[in-house]
Amino acid sequence: MKKPLFTPQKQLLTPTEHLDTLVEHKSIYTLENCELNIFETHQRAENVKLCFDSLTFTAMLRGKKVMHLFGSEHFDYLPGESVIVPAQEEMLIDFPEATAQNPTQCIALAIDSKKIKQTMELLNEKYKKVEHFDTWQIHEHQYHLKNSEELVSTIDRLVHVSRSNDKAKDIFAELALQELLIRLMQSQARQVIFEDYQQNMNRFRFAYVVKYIKENIANDLTVKRLSDLACMSESHFFKSFKRELGISPMDFVVQERIHLAKKMLQNTAKSITDICFELGFNSVNYFSTLFKKYEKVSPKSYREQLIRKK
Repeated sequence: MKKPLFTPQKQLLTPTEHLDTLVEHKSIYTLENCELNIFETHQRAENVKLCFDSLTFTAMLRGKKVMHLFGSEHFDYLPGESVIVPAQEEMLIDFPEATAQNPTQCIALAIDSKKIKQTMELLNEKYKKVEHFDTWQIHEHQYHLKNSEELVSTIDRLVHVSRSNDKAKDIFAELALQELLIRLMQSQARQVIFEDYQQNMNRFRFAYVVKYIKENIANDLTVKRLSDLACMSESHFFKSFKRELGISPMDFVVQERIHLAKKMLQNTAKSITDICFELGFNSVNYFSTLFKKYEKVSPKSYREQLIRKK
């Protein structure tokens, strides 16, 4: 079974009689520091050009695109993913599967550069990063991201506010937009620390901690032990890890254990009890409760689903 995708809520499609084009029909919602565009494509198309004057955060809601960015790179763009596009960067987009019955839908949020700068300056002034050389910033080279649950929740809230008639919508949108920028920067930081930890463990203490967690996942992993590895107090380590990466260290440990449990459940020779204790859980009931929280099914049901698929 695949890891569940975190995808923003699909928006209602425009009635056919109101479409001004079948390729990238656009609905626009303008706010004080950003412009929300909702694009729909209802037929196959290739090499559709799109460009924005400011940095643009995009997220797929339905269907599939093939994106061509930075001259030659191309990749499939699917629900559960986001793409950051720098200002004035021309996108070439293919819609290989779009039809009237299976349209694509995507949001594109063009963000005022002053708002981005203001948010980064605020974070760098009040919440300095642990590493003296590191700063809060949006890295344009990390442009293709998997959505986190928190990022999707923020996107949904911003879209809802943008489309509402609330008199205070600009105020609510400002709060949601600032949170979106922070969630985006946290997502990029997680990619460096969680996915590229081997290359970065000599530069980032959190990457070194992640390496230790992955290599000692069955051991008793406490905040005290992890903070000692990072040469930080427990309180400072816990707060900084969660603030910079958007997840607490112990929640990360649990997620890693659940990820391994899913792989181990494919081996029917191992009992669920054995898997539970091999991964460092001290109670089968607790393991089952956490597994169901993350995967929406019990370990037993998950295994049964795997067997049925074989």
